[in-house]
Amino acid sequence: MVRSWLLRLWALKAEALDRSVGWHRLPALPGLATLIGIRDRLRARNLYDTSPTAPTRQPTPENDRYLTTRTPDGTFNDLENPAMGSANTRFGRNVPLKHTYPESDWAILNTPNPRTVSRELLTRNAFKPATTLNLLAASWLQFMVRDWLTHGKGTMQNVWEPKLGKDDPWPRDRRPMRIPRTPAAPHSLDDTSPPTYLNTETHWWDGSQIYGSNQESQDWVRSKDGQKLEDGKLNDDLDSLLPADADPKKNPANEPGFWVGLAMMNILFRKEHNAICDHLRARHPSWSSDELFERARLVNAALMAKIHTVEWTPAILDHPTLQIAMKANWQGLAGEVIYEILGRISGREEVNYGIPGSEKNHFGVPYSITEEFVAVYKMHPLIPDYFDFRSATTDKQYREHPYTLREVQDKNVRERLKQVPMQDLFYSFGIAHPGAITLHNYPRFLQEFERPDGNLMDLAATDILRMRELGVPRYNEFRKLLHRPPVRTFEELTDNPAWAEEIRHVYDDDIDQVDLMVGLYAEPVPQGFAFSDTTFRIFILMASRRLNSDRFFTTDYTPRVYTQAGLDWINDNDMSTVLLRHFPELQHSLRGIKNPFAPWPRVTPPEKERRE
Repeated sequence: MVRSWLLRLWALKAEALDRSVGWHRLPALPGLATLIGIRDRLRARNLYDTSPTAPTRQPTPENDRYLTTRTPDGTFNDLENPAMGSANTRFGRNVPLKHTYPESDWAILNTPNPRTVSRELLTRNAFKPATTLNLLAASWLQFMVRDWLTHGKGTMQNVWEPKLGKDDPWPRDRRPMRIPRTPAAPHSLDDTSPPTYLNTETHWWDGSQIYGSNQESQDWVRSKDGQKLEDGKLNDDLDSLLPADADPKKNPANEPGFWVGLAMMNILFRKEHNAICDHLRARHPSWSSDELFERARLVNAALMAKIHTVEWTPAILDHPTLQIAMKANWQGLAGEVIYEILGRISGREEVNYGIPGSEKNHFGVPYSITEEFVAVYKMHPLIPDYFDFRSATTDKQYREHPYTLREVQDKNVRERLKQVPMQDLFYSFGIAHPGAITLHNYPRFLQEFERPDGNLMDLAATDILRMRELGVPRYNEFRKLLHRPPVRTFEELTDNPAWAEEIRHVYDDDIDQVDLMVGLYAEPVPQGFAFSDTTFRIFILMASRRLNSDRFFTTDYTPRVYTQAGLDWINDNDMSTVLLRHFPELQHSLRGIKNPFAPWPRVTPPEKERRE
């Protein structure tokens, strides 16, 4: 009781200190203590359940395998609430539900027109690079997002139609622009609560972008030429990812927005799964193929979570305090040496020993990905419009002029992967920069994005419209609900005077109408950050929650479930070792690189000469 009271008191003190000084301006240790207090405050005030009030039918297990393995659809992760976090359950919220009613259809389309916001505030006039990152950071993020969430597919029978002005360059033969509405979750006629929406993927950090979120997809990735592979392995051939006639329900390449960066990560971690199977087979020769698959999936998913926590996040949030905080999430503040020597000691505090192996904690609310999390992770400016592919051994270009974004996505992915070897793709991404997450840096090719079904959409306008449609608060309201002061003027919103005037003009001098995404892109960022501090508030809450609520990262992160060989694989590996295991040609590029999501050195002329 006393400890709980002290934690609440410190959370309030931390919030006051953050408002007056800013956590990122404090020395590392006071800054870290302030972040912990902010996170505790968000955990207590910013988790909301959207589950239906009537009891739902819980799944029934076919056998007891669910006790030690991840199920295909994410059920039985929580043994007391087996449906929690599974595929086709509702997104949660990080703001009180009374603030999540969507605006009227007229307001969604006209305050202001999403197409106007796209054209006047988001269009990339000149590419602005994020110079502290490489392009792998962008493809990694999309790879993770495909694991965590999707709202499913709307139909062209129920659409939004943003107005297109006479001077709008939208192709005349493709008017009007038609954006499918997000399908809402079923609800009773007398239900007056805000609309909710289903996540068709599992909410868990379980590698569903590789393994799928249903048995059919899982069987497909484990098969080749119609036959189930042995030793628990996955089909890691390029043709397995990009078969021309694959069932779109099972093949990720048929999902809108699939591109070379996603294909690279998918193939890499299919190969990693197979390497884990070999590692486990050598130590457990009597295991069945299914048991090898299930344990390898656990290990592979945990390794991806570790890479995201201790490598990707410190790269995209390159602040000294965050370097400590993210390693603490995985290993704790007790330090790497103690972690390696003593290993996991159950019952220890997560702050001291990290989340993996700690006690499971839902913080009083059933776990789910939230709509606000989806909103702040709309980071399409990371994607460049052009790609320069080069040899990993000679740095020689594949062609004199770069490939366009259209040439590396959807129906063109197959041709690019057949043309450019995988090690050269990783090298090319390693030496290239993604775009900065700011205004006027949205990929032009995505503002005229043709979906696989032939429908043409402006994704920037769609991102704006989606947040309004799904009842995500606008920027100032969002800040208030996350316990941050609202901005009072456009000059306070951004330190770029030209942007302040542009935003004022688009939003008719009403600061409270500014859309969340516009505010997030305009807001000045802390030292080393690639995205805004307001975005970070959702991140600091949800990044740890995805681990805290998952029994396979907490109470069941044990040798009994993973095997000691599996835990050792997670402890001993990172993104660099994964890349080098499967593409040793990258060794000279990764030599001396502390973080593989930071820019890699180019192959120098002397190295070219030696290799030629």
